[in-house]
Order: sequence, then structure tokens, then C-alpha cells
Amino acid sequence: MTSNMTPSRGGASDPHIGELIRQELKRQGRTNIWLAAQLSCNPRTITKIFHKQYIDTYLLFRISRILEHDFFKVYSELL
Repeated sequence: MTSNMTPSRGGASDPHIGELIRQELKRQGRTNIWLAAQLSCNPRTITKIFHKQYIDTYLLFRISRILEHDFFKVYSELL
């Protein structure tokens, strides 16, 4: 089990989406401040997102578009 996965009630692993977003942002060399500006929010909000295992699908869609990374694929691969 990887550090961005946690056990679920079904026995499989659920992705920790906040951690995956943090990792992708870091991989791209971008900052919390940059992402906050793209989302029109406070950088503290970005830090809170990093700590969430689950986030709203529209927010995930927006982040996926901004980072040009399909975070939904993480879930579809578990189907």
C-alpha cells in the first residue's frame, strides 16, 4: 500500500486525493500560492485541500484542468 492510499471499508484502497494533488503540484514545480491564484482562493485553502482525502468533484475538475492532470483517472482505475 502506498502512502497516498488508505484502507477502505471494501478492502481495497481509496486514494488520498489531497496528497496526490500536492505531489503533482510539486512535480510541476508550482507553489500553493500559484494554485491559490488560479483557483481565486487563499493559499491556506490549498493547504487544507492537501489534507483532505476526499474533495468536491467540481473542485477536483477545476484542479485537474489547471494542472492539466486527470485526477479522476485515479478513481476510474479502481473500478
